[in-house]
Amino acid sequence: MNKLRIEIHPTGKVIYLTPGAPLKDMLFQQGVEFPCGGRGACGKCKIKVLEGFLPPSEADKALLTPAELEQGWRLACQAYVHHPIKIELAQWTFQFLIDLSPIKITPRPGIGIAVDVGTTTIVIQALDLESGTLLCTKSALNKQAKYGHDIISRLDHAIKHGPAGLTQIIRNQVGTMIKEVLIEVAQRSHHTSHPVSNVVLVGNTVMHHLFCGLPVDSLAVLPFEPSDPGLKTFTARELGWTDSLPIEVRSLLPENTRVDFLPCIGGFVGSDILAGVLATNIHSKDSYNALVDLGTNGEIVIGMHGKLVCASAAAGPAFEGGGISCGMRAVTGAISAISLQNGQIKINVIGGDISPRGICGSGVLDAVAVGLRLGIISTTGQLLAGEKWELVPGIALTKQDIREIQLAKAAIAAGFKILLRKLGIEVGDLTEVHLAGAFGNYINPNSAVETGLLPGPTSKIIQAGNTALLGAKLALYTPYDELTTLAQQIQHVPLNTHPDFQDIFAEKMLLVPCTR
Repeated sequence: MNKLRIEIHPTGKVIYLTPGAPLKDMLFQQGVEFPCGGRGACGKCKIKVLEGFLPPSEADKALLTPAELEQGWRLACQAYVHHPIKIELAQWTFQFLIDLSPIKITPRPGIGIAVDVGTTTIVIQALDLESGTLLCTKSALNKQAKYGHDIISRLDHAIKHGPAGLTQIIRNQVGTMIKEVLIEVAQRSHHTSHPVSNVVLVGNTVMHHLFCGLPVDSLAVLPFEPSDPGLKTFTARELGWTDSLPIEVRSLLPENTRVDFLPCIGGFVGSDILAGVLATNIHSKDSYNALVDLGTNGEIVIGMHGKLVCASAAAGPAFEGGGISCGMRAVTGAISAISLQNGQIKINVIGGDISPRGICGSGVLDAVAVGLRLGIISTTGQLLAGEKWELVPGIALTKQDIREIQLAKAAIAAGFKILLRKLGIEVGDLTEVHLAGAFGNYINPNSAVETGLLPGPTSKIIQAGNTALLGAKLALYTPYDELTTLAQQIQHVPLNTHPDFQDIFAEKMLLVPCTR
């Protein structure tokens, strides 16, 4: 089958998709955010069709004006490609930087580079610091993944074999990706007069320590605290990034270019969460808000101006499809959503109209919620339909799968309750709950509330996308002393030593909405 050419502006990136494929999955991998989870409800993922044919969807007609439709505007989350197209991303103008008060932005000449060093993926974006315009995006799987897909297995490898090898892998990969970014930027001659001003990296505590060449042993034993959580500063030369640079980009990356890995907060709560606080601005709000990043280690921050607490909950790999009988990561072929329509189960498969190969974390959570509604699953997690429940031919949910989701959601919900107690507030005192990361972007808020993973109502839940990357971009404009002070102001609450954790965890194993 011939693939369709999709050209993305303002970066000029070219992607090839199969006919009928959704734009959303591809654009999310390129760093585009879908605040409503890609349901065509918020209108914040607008794209403009510059060339080619992309007919408007029903959601387009409902949310966009006739003039916008005539000009070629569409919602990326509702678009399926059947023809080659050239599109422009409204979101990538990055104008929202200016509106994120009270962060002070001082436009200046140069290029800024933001790096989200994830356990699974690395995403890099280059900005024109004068205008805030996105120049280029690169993403790739973290090459350390061959030594362990999750944080715990990666940590185990580092302890058994020494961290030096993993340190070199991640430094080399980020440096290579930055070189590729600058080669693309150099092709646009009007951006080559000013070099890179600074590079900001964010990541979880393990990624922070491995990149910075710090000992990781303390993260594997009680009380699971980082050996050195602070801001770490390097130069491009120290990291080996200026060795063998192509001639066309040598002037863009001076040897003394400052490279900063932002500080961790405490325990497994890393600088990716610090960046998330910066992105959601909850540290400046006059009411209580929460930020939740769901993954193998689920991080939670709750608070307001002058009063912030955080925790890391060991949720296990279920939210990423791990430990699930038909589980897989959220890639092409995975069932990412399950719903009921007229009493019938409807599935959504990443990649479009293709046969499912498995089910990812968001799909499993949906399956549990649908099972509760149908009476197939009890609130105690019992599967009442037998040993397994076939969702579609070849893909089933087992009793153990349900138990894995219960364990994961109980860890998060228990952490949530302990932090609320620490602040002396109730669930109803929260104004907003921001969901960060890939899982948070695709999760169905209704399923999260019905199973008790997150407090309701769903109207309070905001799917904030990659807050780590957004926060890293904001940090390019934020004084480093302010970032360090913010990290120190967030109180870390260790759950592993909390006297009430086990009792609350057992309570939260029930698949019921969280009411207190």
